[in-house]
Amino acid sequence: MTDSPLATATAQILRAEQQPGQKPVIKTFFDEATFTASHVVHDPLTKTAAIIDSVLDYEASSGRTSHATAEQIVAYVKAEGLSVAWQLETHAHADHLSAAPWLQEQVGGKLGIGAAITHVQEVFGKIFNAGTQFARDGSQFDHLFHDGETFKIGALEAIALHVPGHTPADMAFIIGDAAFIGDTLFMPDYGTARADFPGGDARMLYRSIHRLLKLPCATRLFLCHDYKAPGRDTFAWETTVGAERAHNIHVHEGVTEDSFVQMRTTRDATLSLPTLIMPSVQINIRGGHMPEPEDNGVSYIKIPINTL
Repeated sequence: MTDSPLATATAQILRAEQQPGQKPVIKTFFDEATFTASHVVHDPLTKTAAIIDSVLDYEASSGRTSHATAEQIVAYVKAEGLSVAWQLETHAHADHLSAAPWLQEQVGGKLGIGAAITHVQEVFGKIFNAGTQFARDGSQFDHLFHDGETFKIGALEAIALHVPGHTPADMAFIIGDAAFIGDTLFMPDYGTARADFPGGDARMLYRSIHRLLKLPCATRLFLCHDYKAPGRDTFAWETTVGAERAHNIHVHEGVTEDSFVQMRTTRDATLSLPTLIMPSVQINIRGGHMPEPEDNGVSYIKIPINTL
């Protein structure tokens, strides 16, 4: 069976490689506290932009939020004269809080995420006992992307690909000749994302990764995280399909699905949960909005005991 969305993405990338005006300008902001790479991608012709996987600063010990990291993005957008059309989330992150609602107030843009966020909302709505007041229909977002959905960022062609496994709702956004792939792959020397969160699936992750690795070799891949592999002294967040095929320590060419699943399952069993998983998930499944304030006007984060 032909993978029509993948074929569309491939054709788009090949066109962009031949047309300089279809290559996006990309600026990355790296938050070392959460090891997160946020990307601002814009059309050089119209100056229309998208912000991908933004970070809201959060101090776990006090429960206080701040905007220093996101303010860097705002400063860049204004300095470059960009018009923000989209605030895109590759998935509901478990390691940092989204700054999308605050950024919308500052620079605009519709908030978009994969349509399967409704499944994630259902799973974590139960875990956090969010109650009937928490809508599980994705209505906290302005747009829910489906697999193969095409859209524009100015004159740039873009397409959304569903790449579940890390979570059920992961999306890769292919914009021009660049792919923003969230938490599917890391740099070749670091490997792949974990698949042990509720709703995650290592076998599905392998298949999603191999879907992405069918894109043209020169496709630029922009990652959501980097943790500096042993022996590497600098953070990195950009690679290519060709480099991942040849050198990714977990899924290079020749690695079978069964061997990957065994490796990923064994490795995931040794990993601690992300430090900010409790606040991150509760807020990010709400589109980056805080839980509704209680009768004293304060929002609260729940911590389920002996559950995760």
